[in-house]
Amino acid sequence: MRQPDLFAGVDVPGIHVAGIDEAGRGPLAGPVFAAAVILDPGCAIEGLDDSKKLTAARREELSLVIRERAVAWCVASASVQEIDTLNILQATMLAMRRACEGLSVVPGKALIDGNCLPKGLACLTEAVVGGDALVASISAASILAKTSRDADCRLLHEVYPDYAFDQHKGYGTALHLQRLESHGPCPAHRRSFAPVRRLLDAAA
Repeated sequence: MRQPDLFAGVDVPGIHVAGIDEAGRGPLAGPVFAAAVILDPGCAIEGLDDSKKLTAARREELSLVIRERAVAWCVASASVQEIDTLNILQATMLAMRRACEGLSVVPGKALIDGNCLPKGLACLTEAVVGGDALVASISAASILAKTSRDADCRLLHEVYPDYAFDQHKGYGTALHLQRLESHGPCPAHRRSFAPVRRLLDAAA
């Protein structure tokens, strides 16, 4: 990974820049999470990268450092009900907006991973394709979003142990699909996603 450019795309010097990323668009269950992070340019955090490229243990280590050293951070989510009502893209944008608006420091600009921008933010916005591997603040946001969603899946496992959420984290793995077939959807499953919807239609 090349050294991330914290201020990629920023045209106004001296403003607070937030990186924003999400976790959990693809799974069949659970909320979608987003995080917003404003890093201190004078306090670099070594090892930041796209959360998918890091081990679970390294993500957990970095999440603690990010929370300790960031100028501001916020993790937010959109519920399963919001995903099923709005669709997953719009629910993801909603979670991103909540994360940005929840920051204790108001950013002048938000750099958002991907090619879509949440509507209604009160600051300048810029989409950065592949930003979780290029921009330090987006990398940090991806780590906070991922570790927060993983923690939520561990809680889901405690409530619904038959589905092994602690192992597959809600993704459509063979194990998850087998448990879905055996037990049917639980309240944490996204009814609008095709594998879940097919089971509900078959049972109707």
